[in-house]
Amino acid sequence: MAEAAPIVAPAGSEAAALLAELHAEAFPPAHRWSGDAIGLLIALPGHFALLASVGGEPVGFVLGRVAAEEAEVLTLAVRPAGRRAGAGRALMGALMAEAARRGAATVFLEVAEGNAAARALYAALGAVEAGRRRRYYPDGSDALVLRLPLGDRLESPAPTRTPTRPPIPGC
Repeated sequence: MAEAAPIVAPAGSEAAALLAELHAEAFPPAHRWSGDAIGLLIALPGHFALLASVGGEPVGFVLGRVAAEEAEVLTLAVRPAGRRAGAGRALMGALMAEAARRGAATVFLEVAEGNAAARALYAALGAVEAGRRRRYYPDGSDALVLRLPLGDRLESPAPTRTPTRPPIPGC
């Protein structure tokens, strides 16, 4: 039997403890964020969190921010048991849609150079390398800075997305 598709919905500061739990499952100790830090970020202007669930069970989240015409993925976390089932793609699709809705034309993010699965996902979404942050992570590994243009090709695989404007005839 096929696994249900992830459902993505907004998450507010009240979900910070749950998001921190998901983050702790997804990252090694040196990279984990606390509930307090996540809650404070969500509460800042321009910041937002999106939570993915499968069958009513939380499997991951993404935290982003938009300023002017640029968005940034601050973190994306998916429980190890929920990986390779579309949650990361659904979260990124929903983040891209929300960023575009808020006026962003481009999304930036960092990814560990050695994280092949995440790099493949971002490449499949159209992200290209824009730079490198040497020794960015606590273990001394580099981060690749990726740029993801949103443009008119934006389509979200997240079932909760609704169009923000009608299509333009002839385009």
